[in-house]
Amino acid sequence: MFNPDRNAGLDPHRDFMEIYRNMSLLDFPWDINQALSFALFRTYAVPSVGRLLAETRGFDDTQKRYDDTAILLEVPLREGFATSDAKAALRRINQMHRSYDISNDDMRYVLATFVVVPKRWVDDHGWRKFTYEEVVASTEYYRELARHMNIKDVPETYDDFVTLLDTYEAEHFAYDEGGRHVADMTLDLMSTFYPKPARPAVRVFSRALMDDPLLEAFRYSKPPRLVVAASRRAMRARAAFVRLLPPRRRHKNPSDTHRVKSYPGGYEVEKLGTFPTGCPVKHLDAPSAGRKSNEQKIGAR
Repeated sequence: MFNPDRNAGLDPHRDFMEIYRNMSLLDFPWDINQALSFALFRTYAVPSVGRLLAETRGFDDTQKRYDDTAILLEVPLREGFATSDAKAALRRINQMHRSYDISNDDMRYVLATFVVVPKRWVDDHGWRKFTYEEVVASTEYYRELARHMNIKDVPETYDDFVTLLDTYEAEHFAYDEGGRHVADMTLDLMSTFYPKPARPAVRVFSRALMDDPLLEAFRYSKPPRLVVAASRRAMRARAAFVRLLPPRRRHKNPSDTHRVKSYPGGYEVEKLGTFPTGCPVKHLDAPSAGRKSNEQKIGAR
């Protein structure tokens, strides 16, 4: 499946957008989507993050929360940071974050999960490992995203992000009822992506892919050793199959999958997400930019 010429001649420091787009939408669309879901899941084990999400009831409609997050992160990746839709998506993300007292440290940690977790996921479960250029490009992409989100003191290299993530989790992972509630709701949603008879097994399979510190922070029981081994063998079998497929030629966007269900008739970027009482930026009179219909979505496959 690997197309060695896809990123030929591209500089990961200069052309990080194109390289990361190729990784996310052509070479690893399923893996990176799964990894980013797990990345966000990890953040719930930090009480200041998980408790806030529970208290603000942002997960009352878990499907919509999942869909809005996927689309708002997808638009800048798909179009670049300079388009009107990308700016609208970034504005919505920033409006929601500014509505709450979120520390820069927590914001940096969430950013670090986006950088580190996908590489670790692909190392463990992917059909090949990231190239050096892909690691640099993904790091640079999220450094640029951080600039648009006004996150301060952002690490400069992938290794710096690893240090930040591991240190932050060691210091902050802890049980919190709110974080556990959000984690349970997320696992319940993930199970709905599969046929009803398989859903209990999906929950166990998901826990089998979690590391011990994460399981302990949520007070989840670790599945039996045989279940963990079987789950990892299943992931290796999938990787072996994907490795035999021809290189993907059309983008596979997260919003094109069956998992995004909230907007069958299309969406307007500026109406995505939540609008908490007291949101510091007016939105009711915002121009109707960023409308996407099903026909306008690109890259379906």
